[in-house]
Amino acid sequence: MQADSPHALIREMLETPGILRRFDSTQIEGWAAAVAGKRLLVTGEGSSRIFPAKNLIARALQTGHALNISTEGARQAAEYDLRGFNVLAGSNSGRTRELVSLCEKLAQDKIPCYAVTANAGSRLTEITTDSRILTCGAEQAVAASKSVVEHALLYQSLLGGNEWQQQGAAADGCAAVLAQTIPAGMLDTIAAAPVIYFSGRNNGIAEELTLKTNEIARRKSDYLEGTYALHGIEEVMRQDEVVILIDPFREEIEKYQKVLEQGTGIRIIAISSTDTPFDTIRIPALAGFDVYFQLLAGWNILVSVGLVCGIDIDKPERVRKVGNAI
Repeated sequence: MQADSPHALIREMLETPGILRRFDSTQIEGWAAAVAGKRLLVTGEGSSRIFPAKNLIARALQTGHALNISTEGARQAAEYDLRGFNVLAGSNSGRTRELVSLCEKLAQDKIPCYAVTANAGSRLTEITTDSRILTCGAEQAVAASKSVVEHALLYQSLLGGNEWQQQGAAADGCAAVLAQTIPAGMLDTIAAAPVIYFSGRNNGIAEELTLKTNEIARRKSDYLEGTYALHGIEEVMRQDEVVILIDPFREEIEKYQKVLEQGTGIRIIAISSTDTPFDTIRIPALAGFDVYFQLLAGWNILVSVGLVCGIDIDKPERVRKVGNAI
C-alpha cells in the first residue's frame, strides 16, 4: 500500500500503525474497575462489534481473565434479561438505530452501559453511563478500517496485561504487514475466485474479513469458523473458489490438504506467522497483537484484489456508511 494513494481506504488503513503506537491503554481503567465482578455484554452492529467484541472474549479466555464476557447484536440483546450485567456498546456514528433503541431501554432499566463512538455529539453519548470517543478521526471510505482497530484496542485494554509494553513493536509489525506486496500469482487466483472463504478461530478476524470481502473486493464470501471447512462444506465447494486460512491449527493442516486440496481441488492460501505447505502470506508474531497482523494482512489482500479488478474501493454501489441511522 502506498501512502500517496488516491484511495481514502488505503490512506486510512495506513494510519493504523500510528493509531496503535499512540494508543493510551489506561484510558478506560475506570470502566475496568466498574465492570469487575459482573457479567459483561458487548453489543453493536457489523464491524463495530465483530472483531472488537470477539477479540476481547478470546483474549480474556486465553489469558485466564476473570471477566465473564458475551456478545450479541443489539436487537437480540434487547430480548435478554440483562439485570446484573454491564454493557459495552459500540457504534462509529453513535446513531445506529438498533443500538440506540437498546441503550434507551438499558437507561430506563438503570443497567450500566458504556459507549464507544467516533461522534462526540451523538445520541449514544447522551443516553449511556459513560463514553469514549475514538481518536482515529473520521473515515471517508465506506468500509471501516482504522476505527475497527482502535475500537478493538480499547476493548482489549479492559483486561490490562503486559502486552502494552510492546505497542511500538506491534505498530512496526503492522506497518510491515501493510507494506507487503501480494505475489502476482496468488493475487490473480484470489481475484478470479467467485467465492472467497475465510476459515479461522472465533476471534473476529476471519468473520470481519468475510464482511470486508463484500465491501472491498465485491466477492461473495463465507466465514468458516474453526474447522467448519472440514465438516461438510466441501460437498459444495468448487475448484475456482479460494479458502484463506487465518493462522491455521497446526494439528489440522494435513486434513486441510486431504479434504480440501485433494478432495475438492480448491486453492488454499494461508495467513500465518510460520511456514505452511500452502501459499502463505507471512506475518510477524507478537503475543497480544497477532490478531492485528492477521487483520491487516487480510486488508492488504482485499485492497489488492479490488485494485486489480478495477473496483472503486472507497464507494460501493449499495453499502451505506451508517446502515440504519436515526
